[in-house]
Amino acid sequence: YAPAEGTARGAYVLADTDGEPDVILVATGSELSLAVAARDVLAGEDIAARVVSMPCREWFDEQDSDYRDSVLPPSVRARVSVEAGVAQGWREIVGDAGRSVSLEHFGASAAAGVLFREFGFTPEAVVSAARESMTAASAGND
Repeated sequence: YAPAEGTARGAYVLADTDGEPDVILVATGSELSLAVAARDVLAGEDIAARVVSMPCREWFDEQDSDYRDSVLPPSVRARVSVEAGVAQGWREIVGDAGRSVSLEHFGASAAAGVLFREFGFTPEAVVSAARESMTAASAGND
């Protein structure tokens, strides 16, 4: 995986593909483990997934367009955000064809792993969202 030198820029490519990615998985913090696990599953299906670590949207937004486009190429419309919270705010990153895997629940109490499984916050959910986003992007549908 890439070093975290891009943290100060708000986002960086953590795990890349050999060529242009088929889908981009964007996550922060502990959610990166789900994105990386989903990337591995997708690779087994010959789907090239880039994983982007985005610890700070505001810092990323302050970068020049060349840098932002190098991390999130506009040509790749299939995108998935992974957020252990509400998906609000991620639409600008994932775009119209994008999908979000998020936790839209409040008040449950248990170990994080138990809650994640209970609410479908799993690598399988990220893989499913990636497939949906790829379908929407290729069809030109939102």
